[in-house]
Amino acid sequence: MKTLHTLSASPFALQFLDLFQEMDIVATHFDSARNLHRALKTQKPDIFIGEFVYAWGNDYAGNTISNLDVTLRTLQAVAPRAKIIVVMQAAEAAHIDKLLAVFPIHATLILSCNTDALRTALRDNQDNPD
Repeated sequence: MKTLHTLSASPFALQFLDLFQEMDIVATHFDSARNLHRALKTQKPDIFIGEFVYAWGNDYAGNTISNLDVTLRTLQAVAPRAKIIVVMQAAEAAHIDKLLAVFPIHATLILSCNTDALRTALRDNQDNPD
């Protein structure tokens, strides 16, 4: 049985509960990075799905790429073998290359992705245990 953590402000993860069950994946959804980071202290996921939102220069140093930066760095430290799947709105897709240049991402999907697309990304994940 695999464990999955999702981080999304939208109801994305709730749309795929049947798929997760079918694939023997225990999913835990987080609507805030703070709650996810707290859980990572005791629960290391096999898979992480995060919703990408590009950071339009929201810090003075210009170092922030997206809402997922800190979470992905944290996952590298506490769950380095976790497979990362990023979902995004179509408008954000133009900026995903910036994130891909810095972090190892297993798959990217445009919302609203369908069950087959997510199943493929998850199946690829299960076939590649690292």
